Amino acid sequence: MTTLTTCRFDSRAELEAALAERLGRALAARGASAVMLSGGTTPLPAYRALAARAPQHDDRLHVLYTDDRYVPESSEASNYHQIRPLTDALALPEESLLRVRTELPLEEAAADYDRQLMALLSSGVHIGLGLLGLGADGHTCSLFTGTDLERARGRYAIPVRRPDGMAAVSVTPELLATVREPLFVAAGADKERALGSLLARDPSLTAWRAVQGCSAAEVWMA
Repeated sequence: MTTLTTCRFDSRAELEAALAERLGRALAARGASAVMLSGGTTPLPAYRALAARAPQHDDRLHVLYTDDRYVPESSEASNYHQIRPLTDALALPEESLLRVRTELPLEEAAADYDRQLMALLSSGVHIGLGLLGLGADGHTCSLFTGTDLERARGRYAIPVRRPDGMAAVSVTPELLATVREPLFVAAGADKERALGSLLARDPSLTAWRAVQGCSAAEVWMA
């Protein structure tokens, strides 16, 4: 059973400041490590704050993404695009930034991301901090349904048809199981129901099911 540790902040500003500090420490970790970043509006202020500080990092740092919509990388809907101020500030070499290559056909983009993740973990790099969003509907990454979870078996990344009609590429529970510090970050009244279900360990909640391979996870909320 996955152990959940929770922290409720008095304000969104406090959550954002704490997240920037936590992420800054993760980026500065010594050794061959990776940090997994999520999209969504909640972590963006922390990313911007860190970018403004020109964060220090080990030369062996890698960055990857929980998921990305299948849109051009310059699109406002792209997680890669939204997080780019931080990754630009890190100035990582191309091989250290693992992204969904949406210039490829969808199935190929998912297979390519799967190969990138497999090669990363096979090289001995560990994923330390992994940020996870939580949708009002209870999804995380771009895993929305039990069907998505079933299709994900044996893979680190899969293509997904989202409920909003868009396509995406998402990491899988098998990839999440390798993350040493999975951290859900959620804010806003619209997330309260999903948060309640997550904290209650609702077996029907996709986000809870997605982290069943993790020994522990944190939940930060405001």
